[in-house]
Amino acid sequence: MGRRAYSFDEITIVPSRRTRDPEDIDISVQIDKFRFEIPCLASAMDGVVDIKLAIEMGKIGGLAVLNLEGLQTRYDNPDEVLETIAGFSKEEATRKMQKIYEEPIKEELIAKRISELKAGGVVACASLTPQRVEKYYSTAIKAGLDILVIQGTVVSAEHVSKTVVPLDLKKFIPECPIPVIVGGVASYSTALHLMRTGAIGVLVGVGPGAACTTRQVLGVGVPMATAISDASAARIRHLEETGKYCFVIADGGMRTGGDIAKAIACGADLVMIGSPISKAKEAPGRGYHWGMATFHSELPRGTRIKTEITGTLKEILVGPAHENDGTLNLFGALRTSMATCGYENIKEFQKAEVMIAPAIKTEGKVEQRAQRVGMG
Repeated sequence: MGRRAYSFDEITIVPSRRTRDPEDIDISVQIDKFRFEIPCLASAMDGVVDIKLAIEMGKIGGLAVLNLEGLQTRYDNPDEVLETIAGFSKEEATRKMQKIYEEPIKEELIAKRISELKAGGVVACASLTPQRVEKYYSTAIKAGLDILVIQGTVVSAEHVSKTVVPLDLKKFIPECPIPVIVGGVASYSTALHLMRTGAIGVLVGVGPGAACTTRQVLGVGVPMATAISDASAARIRHLEETGKYCFVIADGGMRTGGDIAKAIACGADLVMIGSPISKAKEAPGRGYHWGMATFHSELPRGTRIKTEITGTLKEILVGPAHENDGTLNLFGALRTSMATCGYENIKEFQKAEVMIAPAIKTEGKVEQRAQRVGMG
């Protein structure tokens, strides 16, 4: 049996009978005691988030996630290493990055980076993989970590192993003194099981990222419109069971403001983006972007891609835009989309009508495609 799944490019949001002014639209979100003016997390990738970008992201109103297993905690001066990676040819990049990431993680650098985030006056959020959570999380919390993200290609609440004792999320998360976000997932059942661990949010998305090759290497993944819809259905079930609301965070596969609007309309509360932020002047990747599994020592599932620098972080997130392709002022676009469709806040926008429309990107756009401008 096989069920039809849909990507963002195959759906469209249908306007309602009402319209609003963009200035009246509220896109803010409250996670635990923390309020964010834009519903956006910057992905925990070395080419996307360092301390400087995380601080700037916080000032704009979003939340950046620092990778506690990346270059920031392996090297005292990660900028030098990032400069080196930007200089690799595409033929040698993966092999040489594997060598760079052989440098061990240093606990003192975990504490230092979290302290630097706190000194910057922003919410300190960072990620660990399930295999390393128990080893490093207490160091991060002692240094002032506010939100922990437990992140892997696929994370389940029932990991089974014959060789090691796996992290018991059902025990760890309720006992953790700070809010925990966990993922990724791509199905109703997996999302529901993770929600039942007590996580405050679940990351939805397996393999949709611009630099990710998981879907080709492993053959695993679900198109994002369907994955988000299924996870949001699990959220309703979980809310009915427990009375607790778990945030659905769309993770990856969003390039434009329209993609973000579709993710929210499908049921997401927030989005996590990487490649759009890697195009910012403040991004540490120097115009390059790579995933967390790009440098895996035995089975890399990502590639270093060139993303080019298109604007400042502020221009990319909240404008003003100076291009017409939807890749700048992403959250101004979300606000305008919601206003155009008549929805005042994110909770209301999740009730918008969504239609299957495979021709939505090509209908009437012959000249744009021929000239390779705008939507072409």
